[in-house]
Amino acid sequence: MIVFSKPIQFDWNEGNADKNRIKHEVTTHEVEEVFFDPKKIIYKDVFHSEKEERYILIGKTKSNRLLYTVFALRDPKIRVISSRDINKKEVPLYEKQA
Repeated sequence: MIVFSKPIQFDWNEGNADKNRIKHEVTTHEVEEVFFDPKKIIYKDVFHSEKEERYILIGKTKSNRLLYTVFALRDPKIRVISSRDINKKEVPLYEKQA
């Protein structure tokens, strides 16, 4: 489990921010909200961590939208790689923890 000991800062790559909005209709603001969900769950993304460690976060926005977010830690910031709505198979992962 990852514990953010410092204030959370985001490093937004323009291409990824636009990609999430265009492809998945997820705004950067919504993505940032899931990091503050007290019931969020974070897993290490073992399949996509060759070049850098990546993590998967499943959490809710303030409007109760469940998002599946992939990110990397680039101290001192969080670099979001992608974010989308979770699918039906992923809902129990969040509900089991919550």
